[in-house]
Amino acid sequence: MKAEEMYFVEHLGELRKRIIITLAVFITVLSVSFFYVQPIYDWLIRDLDQQLAVLGPSEILWVYFMISGVIAIAFTIPVAAHQTWMFIKPALSKREQKVTLSYIPALFFLFLLGLSFGYFIVYPMVLNFLLGLSEGHFQTFFTSEKYFKFMMNLTLPFGFLFEIPLVVMFLTSLGILNPQVLTKARKVSYFGLVVVAVLITPPDLVSDFLVVIPLLVLYEISIMLSRVVYKKKLVKEQLAMEEENKVVQMRRPS
Repeated sequence: MKAEEMYFVEHLGELRKRIIITLAVFITVLSVSFFYVQPIYDWLIRDLDQQLAVLGPSEILWVYFMISGVIAIAFTIPVAAHQTWMFIKPALSKREQKVTLSYIPALFFLFLLGLSFGYFIVYPMVLNFLLGLSEGHFQTFFTSEKYFKFMMNLTLPFGFLFEIPLVVMFLTSLGILNPQVLTKARKVSYFGLVVVAVLITPPDLVSDFLVVIPLLVLYEISIMLSRVVYKKKLVKEQLAMEEENKVVQMRRPS
């Protein structure tokens, strides 16, 4: 029992170490981002025809922290993934260690790709549609908090949702998932993605439609990538079995 308790304590100590490193990186990037946040803020509102209003002295500070927080999340993702890999590394085989490590850089780039898709494609389409509804009938008036909360709600989720194909590939390579399971779960997954789209978008059908379609496409891409990884995995396993059989036959006495 003492040996098990010591192992458990060491395990918790290692986990705390990985969490502290991740939090330290997040806080460092957050601080640096906050130092340069004003030029980033100016770039984000470059296309606005009107000035954003502030309803309280702390509101602009909250907006600055929100922008800095998104930047910090983006740059902390690969660090958090690497620290997670370091934590679970002793429990993985050599092949699993190589597989998991190879996916870490793609996490960062897919997160940025998702943010870019949400910001440059989905966000302007939804914003222009909503502004078009008010044209000639209402006077638009944006506060900085409402404007950036709206922007983040339409961009940040895509950063995480674009990780879906990579996560599926990773789980397939480890044998946890396979394309057959994903195909059978298509209806349930579609329903879940529709619910997610409705939750992260403004309450109008056009916004929901513009978000649902990319999510469904991402799921289908995930199935195709899972098939590719699954086939390669089967081929490798077949070759390994053939090699093992050759070794066994060579060791048999003639």
